Amino acid sequence: MTLDTERQTATETILQAQARDARPGAAPRRRARRSGSDIAFSVWGVLVMLFLFLPIIVIVVYSFNTGRLLAVWDGFGFDAFTSILVKPAIQNAVRVSLITALIAAIIATVLGTLAGIAMARHPGKWVWWFLGLLLLVSVTPEIVDAVALLPFMVFLGQDLGIPMFNDGIVRLSVGSSLFATAVVSYIVRARLVGQDAKLEEASADLYAKPFTTFRRITLALAMPAVLAGFLLAFTLSLDNTIVAAFVQVSGTTPWPVYVLSALRTGLRPEIAAVSTIMLLLTLIALALVALVLKRAGDSATQIARTMTGG
Repeated sequence: MTLDTERQTATETILQAQARDARPGAAPRRRARRSGSDIAFSVWGVLVMLFLFLPIIVIVVYSFNTGRLLAVWDGFGFDAFTSILVKPAIQNAVRVSLITALIAAIIATVLGTLAGIAMARHPGKWVWWFLGLLLLVSVTPEIVDAVALLPFMVFLGQDLGIPMFNDGIVRLSVGSSLFATAVVSYIVRARLVGQDAKLEEASADLYAKPFTTFRRITLALAMPAVLAGFLLAFTLSLDNTIVAAFVQVSGTTPWPVYVLSALRTGLRPEIAAVSTIMLLLTLIALALVALVLKRAGDSATQIARTMTGG
């Protein structure tokens, strides 16, 4: 029997089996039995997901509590959300946090974008040293950053007499932008490392000025990562409790520090209500990041790599 005859026979056998399975009266195929290890891993995965997200679900549910204290359920209602509109202290704390996060995101995006482009387009031994410094910023405990920032801000504001560093918004913005700058640098570098530099070389061959090439080619290629980095920097800057507690000044208390001080008198449902709103803003920002990268043509794997700086 020749090789072609064997292939034809195998094909006819497959077609006949498919035809038998497609008959109305044909018995359905049995599903493959799952092994004990598969079931155990599935159960373990569900338990891990519950461990991670159950506290968030609880705080969202208790944001609709009409009781006086957060831990005591009294009934379902929207009193906690409406009370935000009549409490100036909460409004001021949320306003300071949003303004600080926006300014910090702008600072981190500018610095991180330039650093990421430099690492991607000018490789060398210095890149690994610079990545090491960024990694050091990323893994340094927040309490260390806070202890280091406080005397530095006092030195700049009082000893050197630079008045802007006596402003609470400036202090909070600078402190919040440190970690966010490292994140943006990772994301932009990860985006450009996979992009060919031939377009920039062609632009230079056509006598375009370096700034024109940077603006129209390099920045355009990196723009999805820049937008993603900006949104992530904004969400990261919303939660910077330890640094904010050290560098804040009177009158500019951000939301995390307000929540921390509220522990002394007992958490109220409006704390959970604002936390739910913050969570919603974070989810919207992450969804926008994924949408921007998807519209740029990235796959799900590429989106995950870009968002994690991989």
